Formats: sequence, C-alpha cells, structure tokens
Amino acid sequence: MAKDSLESPKGARSRFLPSIRVDQERFGRASEGFARAMGTGGFLIGMTIFCAVWLTWNSLAPTALQWDPRSLNFTLLTLILSMQASYAAPLILLAQNRQDDRDRVKFEQDRQRAERNLADTEYLAREVVALRLALAELATKDDVRDEIRNQLRDLLEELRAEKPAEKTKKSK
Repeated sequence: MAKDSLESPKGARSRFLPSIRVDQERFGRASEGFARAMGTGGFLIGMTIFCAVWLTWNSLAPTALQWDPRSLNFTLLTLILSMQASYAAPLILLAQNRQDDRDRVKFEQDRQRAERNLADTEYLAREVVALRLALAELATKDDVRDEIRNQLRDLLEELRAEKPAEKTKKSK
C-alpha cells in the first residue's frame, strides 16, 4: 500500500490535513496595514498604557483579583508580549519584502523611462545639428543680392556686347 501511495499523483492521495489556501495579495495587504499601524505613535502610546494598567492592576489590586500576580513576575504579560513580537516580526518582514518588490518594479520602470528619454534627447540633438547644417547652407539676403547683382552685371555686359555687333551688321 505504501508503494501505491508514492506512485499515485499527489492530488489522488488522501490527506490528513486540509489544504489551506491563502490569498497572498490580501494577506500581504493585511501585513502592510499591521506593520503600518505598529509604526505609529498611537500604537506605542496604547501599548504603554496597556502595560502600565496591567502592571498597576496586578501589583496593587488585592491578590484574589490579580490575574497575573507580581509574585510570578508577570508571566502572562511576558507571554502576551512575546507572542505579539513573534507575529509582528514576520509580518513586518513580509510588508518590507512587498515594498522592496514594488521599489524594484518602480526602479525598472524609471530605468526604462530614462532610457527612452535619453534616446529621445539624442534623436532631438541629431535633428538640431541637421537643421543647423541645413541653415548654414542656406543663402542669406546679402548672398542673394550679390548673386542678383552679379547676374545683372553679366546680362548688361552681354547686352552691351550685342549692341555694337548689331550696329556693325546694320551698317553693312
């Protein structure tokens, strides 16, 4: 029988304990809320008042009414605080791990955004350089005027050279 139970799939074997399914997201949010609450001044003041009342009652009340006598060194209070600490530490670590995961994702998104911004900036810088080069090749007003003047001079010289040639043709 033991051989069969090891060869069968895990789901087909009988279980002694029921499986406990925990919604990780919900549990994580609850642990973050717990960690956030434990880090407040209100929580510290509340715990201080709780411990002060506990110690005062179990020190000054009649022995018959004390539930955690001073003679036993407040054993119940010590157990309660130890239990609180044993649950608080892992919950705070879980909350911190979730925050680290969020920070890691945010860092990656920031890095990708920075890469895109750098690529855009480099593209724009290349475009500005191309525009400057194109503008350097454009003719200015003075260049155009000078060129027009030169063309007019050349035309006038050609016209003047043609007039004497026409006069000599007409005279012949």
